[in-house]
Amino acid sequence: MAEGYIHSVRFVREKCRGCVTCVKACPTDAIRVRNGKAELIPARCIDCGECMQRCPYHAVEGISDKLEQIKDYQYNIVLPPPSLYAQFPAEISEDVIRGGLSHLGFDEIFDVAVASEYISLEIADYIKNYNGGRKPLISCTCPAVLRLIQVKFPELIKQVVPVLPPVEAAAIYVKQEAMERLGLDASQIGVWFLAPCPSKDANIRQSVDVVHTQLTGSIAISEIYGKLMRSIGSVKESKKITASSSYGMGWGSYGGELAAIGVKNGLAVHGIENVYDVLEQISMNKMPDVDYVECSACSGGCIGGPLTAENKFVAEKNLKLRLAKMREHEPSDRLEAMAESMTCEGFPKSGAYIKKLVPRPMMQLDDDIMEAMKKFERMEEVLNSLPGLDCGACGAPSCQCLAEDIVQGKATEIDCIFKLRASVKKLAQGMLELAKQIPISGGSMDLNDDGEEKDADKGSN
Repeated sequence: MAEGYIHSVRFVREKCRGCVTCVKACPTDAIRVRNGKAELIPARCIDCGECMQRCPYHAVEGISDKLEQIKDYQYNIVLPPPSLYAQFPAEISEDVIRGGLSHLGFDEIFDVAVASEYISLEIADYIKNYNGGRKPLISCTCPAVLRLIQVKFPELIKQVVPVLPPVEAAAIYVKQEAMERLGLDASQIGVWFLAPCPSKDANIRQSVDVVHTQLTGSIAISEIYGKLMRSIGSVKESKKITASSSYGMGWGSYGGELAAIGVKNGLAVHGIENVYDVLEQISMNKMPDVDYVECSACSGGCIGGPLTAENKFVAEKNLKLRLAKMREHEPSDRLEAMAESMTCEGFPKSGAYIKKLVPRPMMQLDDDIMEAMKKFERMEEVLNSLPGLDCGACGAPSCQCLAEDIVQGKATEIDCIFKLRASVKKLAQGMLELAKQIPISGGSMDLNDDGEEKDADKGSN
């Protein structure tokens, strides 16, 4: 059974109150509450971070690397995404923020947004030459969405655009370029992504879209934010920088990808619940008139990731103002503006770097097919006996999931409060009947309907 998945979401048991909020929020039914604590089902988790966003007790954490780890490498390159710049007011320029990154110890800064511009052109070209297949085509850039497609909508894999996500393309380029320029071995170069969400970190540890990642690790934006704020202004000039235009920077918020690609007949959907609904529509072939769908698991796009520091609405405002300021100094034509920052010779094309996306089994009742069929039949019987309310009080998100857990020995029918109530009532009635038959002093106790002993005739001696 598929249990060997590496995830960047973990539960902190001592903080968990067993409130089932995360259970109901999970789009892939990957969480259960058992013995009062939340537990993860690895084969189902897509690292979207929705449980992190929803937990009122902060009992869910995203795993990421620490800034101190850059000391293990001779030369360190940081890949800041647009969502990092959105954490700061537009009055704080990109150069000042990059200066802060230099002060923290990074030797080189390469905006992921630059790679977004190259990828935008690749996607545009793929859409233009796409013939005969089902539409719409689906964005490849959000690892959580790709994992959702793997476990819930494998029939849509063929509609995912087969190009590199920007951060992976950037990592491939900067590592190769630094090796050639500095004469260093690959093991001496650290390439670090500043992550807005846990799915990016999980994708480094177990990639779904690239054959061999060149990323060394990811540092959460929330982890580095305070240190970066304190270091801003400490360095007047940054080290080696590769910066983007406003179109690459716009990828940080929903709709930015469509704008950079130049898609007129496209759709931008953000928030994992909305993404799920749209993928369901696409699966039923209800959107054949749409050319391309930009999907972001986080509400608002990457600026709304659970590992960011700023409120997503404030971040959206910051990014819009920043883009407006950048466009004051750019050509009005989109392609001309992008061309000014696309000066990386030998930037990688997707080609052999892409890993084929394959379905990921979410539930396997048993390795033996005959035993699995028996369990499925039993599961149907159990499901029919449950109330069908999907209340979540049992610790599972739905009666269907509880039925699955029961046949796999991970739960019992009395975990359902309605089943438990019926069992308790039946037990109480049985005890009442038994009590009526208890012999007292050679006779039997005379009880009324409420199980109480009837009063003796007060007039008798």
